[in-house]
Amino acid sequence: MRPSRRSLLAATAVLSTVFAVPAPAGAAEIPVGGAYYVQSATTGLNAADSAGAVVQHNPRGNEDHQQWTLRRNGSSSVLESADTAGSCLGRSGDQARTVACTSADASWEVAPNGADQYTLKAPGTDRYLTLADRSNGANYPAQLVIGPPGGLASWYLTPVEPATRPMPPQDQRTLDQVTFLTAHNAYANGVDGGFAPPFVNLVPNQTRGISRQLTDGVRGFMLDLHQTPDGAILCHDSCTLVSKPVALWVDLQRMVDFLKQHPDQFVTVFMEDYVDPGVLRAELARVNGLSDVLYRPDLTGVRDKGWPKLAELTAAGHRLLIFTDHSRSADESAGLTRDSFGVMYQREWTVENYWSMGSGLGSSDWSCYSRWYDAGTNVPLTRTEPGFRPLFVMNHFRDATIAGTAGTDNTKLADRARRFCRPAARKKPNYLAVDRYDLGDPASAVNTLNTYVYP
Repeated sequence: MRPSRRSLLAATAVLSTVFAVPAPAGAAEIPVGGAYYVQSATTGLNAADSAGAVVQHNPRGNEDHQQWTLRRNGSSSVLESADTAGSCLGRSGDQARTVACTSADASWEVAPNGADQYTLKAPGTDRYLTLADRSNGANYPAQLVIGPPGGLASWYLTPVEPATRPMPPQDQRTLDQVTFLTAHNAYANGVDGGFAPPFVNLVPNQTRGISRQLTDGVRGFMLDLHQTPDGAILCHDSCTLVSKPVALWVDLQRMVDFLKQHPDQFVTVFMEDYVDPGVLRAELARVNGLSDVLYRPDLTGVRDKGWPKLAELTAAGHRLLIFTDHSRSADESAGLTRDSFGVMYQREWTVENYWSMGSGLGSSDWSCYSRWYDAGTNVPLTRTEPGFRPLFVMNHFRDATIAGTAGTDNTKLADRARRFCRPAARKKPNYLAVDRYDLGDPASAVNTLNTYVYP
């Protein structure tokens, strides 16, 4: 996909002492002692020790000094750095700093603040650990501060090693409990047709066609759509100089035909979408049998009742879910929304981490943070709504697809999902998106994630 848009610490033993502060109805209970991430409910970013300053950083697992051990300290609590014994998350004046754990400035009154959220208050004051206000056109400042109560002072205490439950039986699993193997740039395979200009097409993201991908167990497909006189065509960046590219309807027809032959399967399509809504609607109309399998969560009460069981979806024939990254507001201005013909706006139904782990060679960046977090957008990976939890798309690939690197990265997929991205989103990934799914056995990571439910 287009780079400009997409491209442990083990938990300490649980203490027997539980805080005695009563939780209001419907609120989270005060957590027991153990290892946690202190995670902003506003941004989803973690409190990290940065040379004594406590700042919010992209979630990075057991790297970057982001883990804190919660323990009782008299009538209050302290959060000791998991990396530096005796150093605690505290305050100095109006700034969050690391201080000696014996200091009065290391103590916090931890109180519930709604479901799964907490406040950290300086004892005997009305001052809280909080984000600083942001200026127009800017992100929230990295430096955490001590300030008044409010939405910016709400935090998750996310366990480093959370309790999980066994995966329910096949007929009881809901869509948001299941993980699917997903092919990044699934069309860019060099088998079904051209996908990029000369030379660029020498490094495909995949090496097997869509039909083979389906046979191999791929159930999520990331596709880039560009508008040409021939309709919605699958190309990388643009279709200029691309030899014999594939039309969207052709690959969707392959998926629909597969689903007709395999009535117990479920497929999801993610479109990086550069076409007009009318062109897309006409393209979908060319797919025979699409309406028989298309799943419309917007028409079935998902936002109020949560995601249905997969068995219910397959029994009803609702087995193809299509997302677009296009803007609803732009479509409303054009007078035709994509969800009016069954294409869901992805930001309304999913969360997704930033697409790139770095260049095709060399070290990688495993930090896991929202693709949609910048000065104008704030959709944290931790986003939830009453009764509804977005699906989590976990990207695990680089700017360029080098076979050796992709294969090595894919062997580390399960580890990154568990230690980095699962705590960052406070949910396990539903879609593991990779390059060269045929290398490094990413399907084993999918199988592992499908043995349990989190939380």
